[in-house]
Amino acid sequence: MKLHLPTVYVVDDDDAVREALGALLESVSQRHQSFATAEGFLSVATPSMRGCLLLDVRMPGMSGLELQRILQDRGITLQVIIITGHGDVPMAVRALKCGASDFIEKPFNEQDLLDRIQACLKDDHQFWSDRQALDEAMARFASLTPREQSVMALIAAGNHTKKIAAELDIQDRTVDVHRFNIMRKVGVRTLAELLHLWSAAHQPVQH
Repeated sequence: MKLHLPTVYVVDDDDAVREALGALLESVSQRHQSFATAEGFLSVATPSMRGCLLLDVRMPGMSGLELQRILQDRGITLQVIIITGHGDVPMAVRALKCGASDFIEKPFNEQDLLDRIQACLKDDHQFWSDRQALDEAMARFASLTPREQSVMALIAAGNHTKKIAAELDIQDRTVDVHRFNIMRKVGVRTLAELLHLWSAAHQPVQH
């Protein structure tokens, strides 16, 4: 999957808010795109999007909460900052419970908002770094032969050489050869590194 460049996406039905946010992001040379409706953003949204979504919670048509739920269902993992009016704080809290990263009330302090955006962009970068490391680890283990995968599963379960040999009806020396080949293929030097990588490859990355 080819990832997009990190971008701040603004979804707000208020023209003045979109223009103000666009000018603010321009002032710090931050890549951004603006949308007047949730539907408009959804029409271009893909799982390869990276960055942060500034999302108005209350809009005509599809609400910010509805958009947020659909994005989650589609595996689109953008960090979300909810933009809310004073009366919409309970709705913003619900958005947080549904996975939004933060919320900010109108009118907002520009530096405060920029700081929150930068925090979200940093979290997004970490997410994709972890995701890439996970994908690479999974690909390395997928390259093992069926017998090597059987040996690896028994190693990961904490079995010693003699037990693995007995389980697979092979010689102890053969188990050692398989272990050596596994470590060479996945690019580790110690058993501890091997088990750490195995664990990482079998843990979902959380956003």
